[in-house]
Amino acid sequence: MKLDRKEILKALENISIAGEGKNMVESGAVTNVLTFGDEVVVDLVLTTPAMHIKKRAEDDIRKLIHETFSPEIKVKVNIKVEVPEKANEIKGKAIPGISNIIAVASGKGGVGKSTVTANLAVTLGKMGFKVGVLDADIYGPSMPIMFDVENEKPISIEVDGKSKMKPIESYEIKLLSIGFFTAPSQAVIWRGPMAAKALNQMIFDAAWGELDFLLIDLPPGTGDIHLSIMQSLPITGAVVVSTPQAVALADAKKGVSMFLSDSINVPVLGIIENMAYFTPEELPDNKYYIFGKEGAKNLAADLQVPFLGEVPLVQSIREAGDYGRPAALQTASPLEKVFEEIARNTVQEVVSRNESLPPTEAIKITTMAGCSAVKK
Repeated sequence: MKLDRKEILKALENISIAGEGKNMVESGAVTNVLTFGDEVVVDLVLTTPAMHIKKRAEDDIRKLIHETFSPEIKVKVNIKVEVPEKANEIKGKAIPGISNIIAVASGKGGVGKSTVTANLAVTLGKMGFKVGVLDADIYGPSMPIMFDVENEKPISIEVDGKSKMKPIESYEIKLLSIGFFTAPSQAVIWRGPMAAKALNQMIFDAAWGELDFLLIDLPPGTGDIHLSIMQSLPITGAVVVSTPQAVALADAKKGVSMFLSDSINVPVLGIIENMAYFTPEELPDNKYYIFGKEGAKNLAADLQVPFLGEVPLVQSIREAGDYGRPAALQTASPLEKVFEEIARNTVQEVVSRNESLPPTEAIKITTMAGCSAVKK
């Protein structure tokens, strides 16, 4: 069939961009439509870097053209993001040498966010990336235990004439945590400003060196620490961890909403479902959905953000964390494969985010060495 550019434009008047009142033609989002035989190319300009809005616009256009004209039509959507300057938008200061900063968050405590962060970090390290972890959970730091460095203390070194903290290294991962500066039994009884000041020191007064990824293990909720991090750093993207149960999903949804809010405007790279199912060691092929089935996966679909993968509830993950050797380091095991898939998906989303959205003043990935499984 012969495709008419004017008819396609008229059809596109039935779609609006999420969060905008006007249709995408009237608002000027559609900048051009080209037809080549049975192929349609739509050029689109969005004013928000939110990945789920970009994906929804692309899906809506493809669906509309297929339903209105023919499902055989090849549809290509070129999306460019032009974000207007906002007076109230929170922006951070880039750290020289750190390419990408990923915030790992959860709306609710106890969903295994720190465990996922530790295993994601060592998996990225095994894939050939240089990785650091900042334990931003001031009141409940877990990383010193999970990396078996509870008794370590960062030393001061001189870098370019300035005194800097040298992060603790374990399994080739660079770590900083408030846990290194307090006794294991000592409670941190600080108000928000003091906690924020301590975080800033660990971020900017540390000799992180060259890193492909800095993972930030955030505390539960959506409060002071989260805002301080967003104000201090240009976050490349956020990963949200949740269990499948409704109580956790309600808070995970709030966590996603925080990152996508107008004042923060941080792309959500995806959701990870932890404790997805229970598999006993003696029955490795059995799956028991103790906390519900695919709750986080369905939430990702509802919010139109990527689903990065699921982690089972198995005893060895807990034991590995308590022992101080993350479970992902177990070679040729099912858990190694689980975390490799999540890490590959996370890297792919970072690459896609850096290719399609404006940078957050951080340098893009320049090498994919060790990550051959990632689709180019």
